[in-house]
Amino acid sequence: MPLLPTISTSFIILSAILVAIGWRLIIKGEKRAHKKTMIAAAISALLFFIIYVSRTVFIGNTSFGGPDEVKMYYTIFLIFHIFLATTGAVFGIITLILAFKRNIKKHRKIGPVTSIIWFFTAITGVAVYLLLYVFYKGGDTTSLIKAILGT
Repeated sequence: MPLLPTISTSFIILSAILVAIGWRLIIKGEKRAHKKTMIAAAISALLFFIIYVSRTVFIGNTSFGGPDEVKMYYTIFLIFHIFLATTGAVFGIITLILAFKRNIKKHRKIGPVTSIIWFFTAITGVAVYLLLYVFYKGGDTTSLIKAILGT
């Protein structure tokens, strides 16, 4: 298994698990534990993002290496995942800002929606990882730097 994609995917899984734990904690009324757990979930998601962007810039993204008849379905699925991840990240930032600004009324409304989006993001992210590195051999990898500089 490739090291960086495995590590970054692990951080997304961890963030989703922490969000689930945080959700359970707030239901039980444990506000302080909820806050700490959700901050840990956000840090885990941020670590994923840092690893992903660094890898994209310096090493590159791996293209789909599976059969051509599956590639179109993979691409559609990947676009769906990217849309979810972007939406989840925006919702996550807004949810955290609302919490830190103590706007708990709005935080309570958007938090569950954010969590559900994040769960689907994590699930589809793991599926992308499995399709790229486990079920099929990854395709070519080209770094952003090489793509820009043409080297």
